[in-house]
Amino acid sequence: MRLRNKTGANRLGFALLLKFFEVEARFPENAGEVPAPAVAYVAQQVKVPAEEWAAYDWQGRAITRHRTEIRAAFGFRAGTEEDQERLAEWLAAELCPVELSRERLMAAVVARSRNDHIEPPAPAKVQRLVGRAVKDFEAQFCRSRVERISHATRSRLEDLVVGSGAEAGEGAAGEGAVAGGGRSHFAELKTDPGAPGLESLMAEVNKLERVRWLELPADLFADVSEKLVEAWRARASKEYPANLERMKPARRLTLLAALCHVRQTEITDSLVDLFIQLVLKINTRAERKVGKELNAELKKIRGKEGMLLRVAEAALSEPSGTVRRVIYPVVGGEKTLKALAAEAAANEVRYKARVRTVLRSSYSAHWRRMLSQLPGALELKCNNTAYRPVMDAIDLLKRYLEQPLKEGAFFDPAETVPLAGVVPEQWRAAVVDDKGRVEPYSVRAVRAGRGAPAGDLGRGGEPVA
Repeated sequence: MRLRNKTGANRLGFALLLKFFEVEARFPENAGEVPAPAVAYVAQQVKVPAEEWAAYDWQGRAITRHRTEIRAAFGFRAGTEEDQERLAEWLAAELCPVELSRERLMAAVVARSRNDHIEPPAPAKVQRLVGRAVKDFEAQFCRSRVERISHATRSRLEDLVVGSGAEAGEGAAGEGAVAGGGRSHFAELKTDPGAPGLESLMAEVNKLERVRWLELPADLFADVSEKLVEAWRARASKEYPANLERMKPARRLTLLAALCHVRQTEITDSLVDLFIQLVLKINTRAERKVGKELNAELKKIRGKEGMLLRVAEAALSEPSGTVRRVIYPVVGGEKTLKALAAEAAANEVRYKARVRTVLRSSYSAHWRRMLSQLPGALELKCNNTAYRPVMDAIDLLKRYLEQPLKEGAFFDPAETVPLAGVVPEQWRAAVVDDKGRVEPYSVRAVRAGRGAPAGDLGRGGEPVA
């Protein structure tokens, strides 16, 4: 590298271009790109005043010759239009399907150029090149998705935003509002489930059925990354129906398909969560109701409260004393204490029995609507043999839920009705009569299913809903 035949501004300019290229693998676009401390340091090394940098000619033949010498020294060549075309094609085919960050795509262009010993384009040109590659990829991506969708499904996707022409393009009040004051299917699809309740569960079931009715191909996004699909789903969620209607059909359909594809999984998961929460809610309500009833009865027996108070005071006054010496005298002897223990045990049995009765009546009167809808909405699978009886019970219930059940009805005697691992022992008397006939045990199977991990019933790994 010759510096001897260069003086003044040319000597300093050549040295700065050389060091800049060594670090960035490209030349600066103007003098301002080189930091002042770097200018001062290099100027000191080549023994030229730093002020000469401002006099360096950025348009003349000298800088052209300097760039040629520097490229040759590092084994690089100047980039051409053909090189940029190849880079854009490479980005669209290889990187855009897996990388969403434009900054990282720009860095990949520079790295690829360096690897090929080609001078990278200037940052502004790299940005435009990346933008063009992303645009080409998205156009091809949309075309390939639409080609996989049937005409019937395309029409149903379009119907999601039909009737939204009266929507406002901006503001929360306009989102989802259609002529007549209702909500568009598109707006409803994006909503999250409300508070746990039968109505919110039924709304999620309707949402899931509507998405399935679209009949999106199972392999619609099988050849692209989940990150890409999620990005398109997020973009669709932010759009107003009016904006979608103004888009080109291929782009609009791809956005709607991505949204529905992801929402189908999300709605399924929220349905499972609501189901579990509602079962807990039924049980909690029953326990709270019975607890209030028993507490009211306990308060009616005044002697018990006084006796318990005397026991507590005696125990606190002599904590190191024996039960026979400290407790027996204040309750009237061992016989009275045994009677209290026996009564408490009986009350516990009675409490559990009463909870089962309340739970059963609550389920029969209201919540059975929940279970009648879920088997059609969710397909439960499980590869854990420990929960095979629960899965058999669910299959049995599916068949019987399609038939109107009369009060006092039983399973067909010819049926093999799973009980072990499904119906807890304390529930058997409520399910099996003295003749061995088994009553449909929807709520009992629900309670048994609660014991299975979420990964085994509904979500995660092999088991799916």
